[in-house]
Amino acid sequence: MENIVTWLKYLLLGLVQGGTEPIPVSSSGHLIIAQRLLGMEQNGLSFEILTNTASLIAIMFIFRNDIKSLITGGYRFLQTRRAEYKADFMFCLYIIIGTIPAAVAAVLFKDTIERIFTSVHTVSISLLVTGVALWLIRNLRGQKRDGNLTVRDALIVGLAQAVALIPGISRSGSTVIASIAVGMKQETALKFSFMLYIPISIGGLIMGASDIANDPNRAQLAIPYVIAFLTTLVATYFAMRWFIGIMAKGNLIYFSYYCFIVGTLLLIFL
Repeated sequence: MENIVTWLKYLLLGLVQGGTEPIPVSSSGHLIIAQRLLGMEQNGLSFEILTNTASLIAIMFIFRNDIKSLITGGYRFLQTRRAEYKADFMFCLYIIIGTIPAAVAAVLFKDTIERIFTSVHTVSISLLVTGVALWLIRNLRGQKRDGNLTVRDALIVGLAQAVALIPGISRSGSTVIASIAVGMKQETALKFSFMLYIPISIGGLIMGASDIANDPNRAQLAIPYVIAFLTTLVATYFAMRWFIGIMAKGNLIYFSYYCFIVGTLLLIFL
């Protein structure tokens, strides 16, 4: 019976991670809340790395055609210097530039940030901040497409992704908000946001591989981890598909309301 309860808890954590990773409400913040409500405490980074990897796989599958097109176009531009492939090459370059701020911040400050800012109070404040940011950009409709981005745009969005290391600050939310704020169209903002997610997540997986290999609870929690991984994988896929539809309709304002409500309830009750 105890095992079944544990499995159910990890299934719920997988649903929370997968359901909130693609949308602008902070998966890390919701995991902290869920663990608090379920009376769980995760020691080490194995669980975080595994579930983030599951989300990464789902997102890469959804954007597989974009990824293939960018890699192919970028490579062909390097070979031929033909103008028709320049937009793909520049988009790849901007992804690299936009990844740098979060990568540097993660290497230098991630452990400190997680040690200081992992309280429910921090999550509640961060959700309210995210809600305000979503509210401010609710009516913006940019004109920049994939071929119109600049180094400045990439750096601004990259800095926004670095800020999302703070639990409760949504990574997808911060990058989508920043992308729209610098004038990108909805579909370009969505694409650039999740193209930035891929290298930073792969980097986190590589850096955290030793944590998984050396996890003392690896054998004991093998089944719960597999349950959480598979649940996260499926939940991320459907949440990402849903969010793509939301972005197409320009309805980010609803996530602002959600952040305001949840952030306020956390301040009052937890």
